[in-house]
Amino acid sequence: MVAASTFLPWRRKSAGPAVPADCRVYAIGDIHGRSDLLHRMIRIIRRESADCSKRTILVFIGDYVDRGPDSKDVIARLIELRHEFTTHFLKGNHDQALLDFLREPNTYRTWREFGAVETLLSYGVRPPLQDADSAFREVRDRFADALPSAHREFLQALPLSCELGDYFFAHAGVRPDIPLQDQRADDLLWIREEFLNSTANFGKVVVHGHTPVTAPVKRKNRVGIDTGAYYSGRLTAAVLDGETCRFLQTPQ
Repeated sequence: MVAASTFLPWRRKSAGPAVPADCRVYAIGDIHGRSDLLHRMIRIIRRESADCSKRTILVFIGDYVDRGPDSKDVIARLIELRHEFTTHFLKGNHDQALLDFLREPNTYRTWREFGAVETLLSYGVRPPLQDADSAFREVRDRFADALPSAHREFLQALPLSCELGDYFFAHAGVRPDIPLQDQRADDLLWIREEFLNSTANFGKVVVHGHTPVTAPVKRKNRVGIDTGAYYSGRLTAAVLDGETCRFLQTPQ
């Protein structure tokens, strides 16, 4: 006779990936200096979650700076959100480029190609007028003085990924056939085609940004939420609730 203590309670097999039952997760795509869209999205989330008994978790997928006009205000607003919601802020390749410039001003030659000018101006710093190492150092020093310590600490503390339930969140994606715990920083920040074209099971569904699309993408192995907010006016959030995944967007 089998002892009663050996019987386990029946569990329904999950129909799909899920987040913890007591949570509703909002994963927000690349903001890129569009503080106006960030404010709109937070109003939408606040209104939608007001009557929800579950814990509201916000996951920001990275790329807070560059291209749009208000990187400084974006960072300030994100810091404030920590007092209102449970938050996870991930690092994007543009955020890393800013940190690289603070460490090594000659990296401005690369950073200026994808948004440095807009970020510097948002902090009241005039970009370099010359393509010279001395000019880059001078602007780096002025930017370091203009960057509030809370903003620097926020950016320096950004992790590359996080996991919630059956979902793995990273800015760009993951390299197929490598365990999630062994992913390299360069891939988490920069990967494109090898990840986007893969039909592999990554172990968890990967929620990512980095590659702009006209509409959010939902596949068996990934969810893409970068809808080019800085030029399209559409900031996207994936809403993960139980086994459901739906999308919110700011109006154009």
